Amino acid sequence: MHTVGRSIWHEPRPADAPPIGRLDWLLVGVLAAAASVEGIARPDVAWRPLVTVLALALVPALLWRRSRPLVAALAGWGGAGLLSVLQLVTHAGDLGLYSMMGVLILLYSLVRWGSGREIVLGTAFVTVVVTLGMYASSGGWTDVFGGSVLLLSLVALAAVFRYRADLWHRRQHEIRNQERVALARELHDTVAHHVSAIAVQAQAGGVVAGLQPEKAAEVLAAIESEASRTLAEMRSMVRVLREEEAVAYAPQPGVADLPALARPDATPTVEVSLDGSSVRLAGPVDAALFRLAQESLTNALRHARGATRVGIDLRRDGDAVRLRVSDDGRTEKGPTPEPGFGLLGMAERVHLLGGSLSAGPAPTGGWVVEAVLPVEALP
Repeated sequence: MHTVGRSIWHEPRPADAPPIGRLDWLLVGVLAAAASVEGIARPDVAWRPLVTVLALALVPALLWRRSRPLVAALAGWGGAGLLSVLQLVTHAGDLGLYSMMGVLILLYSLVRWGSGREIVLGTAFVTVVVTLGMYASSGGWTDVFGGSVLLLSLVALAAVFRYRADLWHRRQHEIRNQERVALARELHDTVAHHVSAIAVQAQAGGVVAGLQPEKAAEVLAAIESEASRTLAEMRSMVRVLREEEAVAYAPQPGVADLPALARPDATPTVEVSLDGSSVRLAGPVDAALFRLAQESLTNALRHARGATRVGIDLRRDGDAVRLRVSDDGRTEKGPTPEPGFGLLGMAERVHLLGGSLSAGPAPTGGWVVEAVLPVEALP
């Protein structure tokens, strides 16, 4: 039990708390309007001007309920406690506005977004305020039971949502770790395979150099090609290992998955043509071609004005593979705009694999992205 208490006390805040948004401002506006209307329309409330001003002053605390949950809870429930003290001192009647039920949201946010220390301190303070309020209102056992059930249900609901979010993040972290381990194994196997091939070729080169010196140059060229291929694949895999976002690691989609991008019945239509691209490609090249086609298609669907067709063509061109993604959308007259981060990232990926990338408006209209990558067929 002592260990559980210590773990709750040291529990950090959730890292995925959203910033203040439009719904937060809408909530504040609605509660402020409700407090103003109640202050005017409810003559049964004692000390109406003071109670209304206090309610309006506490409403903005809802904006801090995720960034500063303990401060917001202390402010909101402190106001409720102040009304209870005033009720005890003055023996006045009802001092509460229905709009002040917004403090329940602050309690929920405290448990959902606060750290363990904030939750313990905040709930203890809320317990004192609730007890004081029940004593001041002289509520019966039914009121005490109903209020306690409501508060405990709210705390339990916040805890459930907090636990579910934490469990989801843990699962995502485990999945990323498993994928990185799988990719690390693939990197090890790839390097071992190519280094073994280099070692065999170097040994053969030593034999050939003594018998046929003219063949030594061919062996050295083969070793250079194998080493360059190894470095390219290592760069590609290590770059993926460094990525923080979850991506599809193994198996990665490749050329064989390009037909899935076709949309014959949509607008614009997407047509995929594969000609001579069934050759076995190195893993990084295969994955890069699919990513380039997918990203180019996404850009075309998002930015091509009035496009009716997007074509994805992949063709074998000697020792290279040529990918062309084009659309028939309208292009703006004037200088070609500077490439965005998407195109720069695509170009960097292509250059790392020893290829080239061009993107720009076509002479006949529309936009064309063309990438040329070495085949580098695996043995």
